[in-house]
Amino acid sequence: MISFECDYNNGAHPSVLKHLVETNDLQSLTYGYDEWSESAKTKIRKACECEDADIFFLVGGTQTNETVIDGYLEGYHGVIACETGHINVHEAGAIEFSGHKIITLPSHDGKLWAEDLERYMEWFIHDESNMHLAQPGMVYITFPTELGSLYTAKEISRIYEICKRYELKLFIDGARLGYGIAASDDITLPFLASHCDVFYIGGTKVGALCGEAVVFTHGAPKHFFTIIKQHGALVAKGRLIGLQFDALFTDHLYLNISKHAIDMAMRMKQMFIDKGYKLFIDSPTNQQFVIIPNDKVRQLEKQVIFTHWEPYKDDSLVCRFVTSWATTEEQMNYLESIL
Repeated sequence: MISFECDYNNGAHPSVLKHLVETNDLQSLTYGYDEWSESAKTKIRKACECEDADIFFLVGGTQTNETVIDGYLEGYHGVIACETGHINVHEAGAIEFSGHKIITLPSHDGKLWAEDLERYMEWFIHDESNMHLAQPGMVYITFPTELGSLYTAKEISRIYEICKRYELKLFIDGARLGYGIAASDDITLPFLASHCDVFYIGGTKVGALCGEAVVFTHGAPKHFFTIIKQHGALVAKGRLIGLQFDALFTDHLYLNISKHAIDMAMRMKQMFIDKGYKLFIDSPTNQQFVIIPNDKVRQLEKQVIFTHWEPYKDDSLVCRFVTSWATTEEQMNYLESIL
């Protein structure tokens, strides 16, 4: 049986494993102060064209989201996100657990609209009783979104403009960042570095065994290293993550393997369309959402692993199929033969 359930069901890219093995017998400093972590940070700064960026390596997406949000915000602050935002749906209440309310705004195919953000902030500042509310301190968006959609450069620019006007930090969750950039016409690492306060480069879903690279574009919050440790997100053998990003940011490997996932996803999309299936959303990324009749779902799930996303009317389901850097031609051929 093959799996298109998610994009982190493989190990690591061979180049990442090779780098881990070939340095295994060498000693290093701990907690991310090793030579390979420093090398990775230098390569990431260069790729982002942001030489002054503060970069930290954390072990996973949930730890990163919770630690960055709590590290930036005061106890009375909330974080604004759209209703389908990852922190609002798939983080098990981790953000609220750290003491910060998620202030939800409407979702438009997974995206937060600048107009809704501006409307909310105008309502908030003119509410005479707003001292009784969670004070907005940050805006959170994902690139790509939970539904595989993409913000344009214009949309992110507009959101960032509003954030600066109302003194809000903009945080971009990049758990699938490589796939988003590979699918986008106008978003690059340098663009993101100049249009937010912090974002992260996802490794767990894009070629690494684990790990995310957090990039603070205007300096990290004070004592952020200590904050990471408080949240249980500090890796003693920091080289484990630094080494992986050192490999991923050598010879453009990160973006090259991301493009492979997009190529596979576009083939998959056309495959479903050719077989008469309808798309729930026209995603340009590695997540494809397909409307499948319930009887067909029961047949497919005997041979392929995928996600039952949500009901669609009474007789169908929205199902998610995900490609990754590791998706093979053989897997695609097998899926096509089943369909």
